[in-house]
Amino acid sequence: MEFSIIVKPFNQLSPDQLYAILRLRSEVFVVEQNCVFLDMDNRDQQCHHLMLFKADELMAYARLIPAGAFYEEMSVGRVVTSPKVRGTGAGRLLMTKAMEQCRQLFGPGVIRIGAQMYIKNLYASLGFTETGEPYDEDGIMHIEMITAD
Repeated sequence: MEFSIIVKPFNQLSPDQLYAILRLRSEVFVVEQNCVFLDMDNRDQQCHHLMLFKADELMAYARLIPAGAFYEEMSVGRVVTSPKVRGTGAGRLLMTKAMEQCRQLFGPGVIRIGAQMYIKNLYASLGFTETGEPYDEDGIMHIEMITAD
């Protein structure tokens, strides 16, 4: 499956791109995962946004977070794939591109994530290792994971 890959800082997102991001995040995190939380957390403005489009539809997205904006290390967050592309490798492609882009944008170093427990094996296969204990975030179990430098 081929995607158009776009990475932009917040202030360069078009209104349509921002709407697509917020819609996909809401569709999955709020509706599908039944998680009531404030998605717009005032961190988007500090981040770059990785979007995978198929035609004109956003299929996968991740927020690329500079060191110090959330964790001490750079991070990838709000990782989400549309139900339409699950099982196609889109999630693996998204994370591979997210890791590449973080290092291109922010330099070398560790990447820390707060991974949903049910998908930690995907992250482990990409070089992330668990740190700390599982924790509940908005009713979903998570665990922090990091990459090697």
